Amino acid sequence: QVQLVESGGGLVQAGGSLRLSCDVSGRTFSSYAMAWFRQAPGKEREFVAAISWSGHNTYYLDSVKGRFAISGDNAKNTVYLQMNSLKFEDKAVYYCAAAPATSYGSNLYNATTYDNWGQGTQVTVSS
Repeated sequence: QVQLVESGGGLVQAGGSLRLSCDVSGRTFSSYAMAWFRQAPGKEREFVAAISWSGHNTYYLDSVKGRFAISGDNAKNTVYLQMNSLKFEDKAVYYCAAAPATSYGSNLYNATTYDNWGQGTQVTVSS
């Protein structure tokens, strides 16, 4: 079993930046495909970004391409989500998730692929 703990959320003005962190414990995160999802009030959980277990492949929600970047640090066992040019509509609780390393491609966009989740971190963007 792997434990995921998110941090880095907060309040930022539109156009600003935040970097979210997901600390992975229990097993090295390179054994997993990792992702970030988000959920805004009254909306369903939404895929944001994913990275394959090798780190060679990344996937993004169309609306965040060019603004967000997912990456991992093997030495720190941490996955990051760098968020730039934040928009009001990016406001949500952001969740880190882990899926078996055999997960790949279009499966990584689906929340049901992931069997480990963090508790979430709130991102608020003021207009």
